Formats: sequence, structure tokens, C-alpha cells
Amino acid sequence: MPQMPKRVKFRKSQRGKVKGKASRGNAVAFGEFGLQSLDGGWLSAEAIEAGRVTASHAMRGEGRLYIRVFPHKSVTAIPAETRMGKGKGEPEYWAAVVKPGMMLFEVAGIPEAAARDVLALVNYKMPFRCRFVPRRPSF
Repeated sequence: MPQMPKRVKFRKSQRGKVKGKASRGNAVAFGEFGLQSLDGGWLSAEAIEAGRVTASHAMRGEGRLYIRVFPHKSVTAIPAETRMGKGKGEPEYWAAVVKPGMMLFEVAGIPEAAARDVLALVNYKMPFRCRFVPRRPSF
């Protein structure tokens, strides 16, 4: 089941703008390898769940998966072919606001080749470009 907040102060949120690069959450902190976003945008709770299912299936119960994003933002929509007016639409889904450079997923406890394969499969599920990042760059 997709993630969502237990309770929120306000049901509907404004759209906002994704400006600048991520200054926090942009480094591998928990695992050994990470999947870093190269573009900004909204990452739906369904996409996060699809990445989680894919990673857990590909890791076959070995290692540990860390999800570094959470969908706090409610995204509203109005039904198709509705006349103008009548207020803001109802919340359709929840999304995480992602800036370029944010770490989305991290894995630990598996070798680098396996981690590359797992995060490549997860990358395929993401709506924007991502890259594989090791914890310590190898020179």
C-alpha cells in the first residue's frame, strides 16, 4: 500500500516551485550505495512503492533497503469535463517533493555489482533521471 501521512493539518496544499539543488539529503547516509535524482519534481507515493517492491524483489531478502523520501504533499485534481469555478479539487494522491541531488533510495549489505543491478531496476520505475552513487568514491 502506498505511503501517506497519518494526519495532516491541512488537507490541500499549494503547488509551489522546485527551485535550486538539494542541500540536505544529498549524500549517502544510511547504506553503502544510493540512487540520486538528477532532476527535480514530484515523486508519487505509487512510484515510491513500485521502487520499494522492485528493490526488495531484486535483493531476494539479502541486504537492507532505505527509502529516503516520504510523500508529504497532497496533489489535488478536478474531474475531467468540469466547468470552471466550484473551488479546488479533491486530493488525488500524495507526492514527495524532490530536488535535484536528493538521495531517493539506499542499499546496504550487498556487493557493488548487485547494488548497481538493484538500483538500475529501481531507476527504471522513477519518473526522472537518477544516478548510482557509492558512499565513498573509489579512486
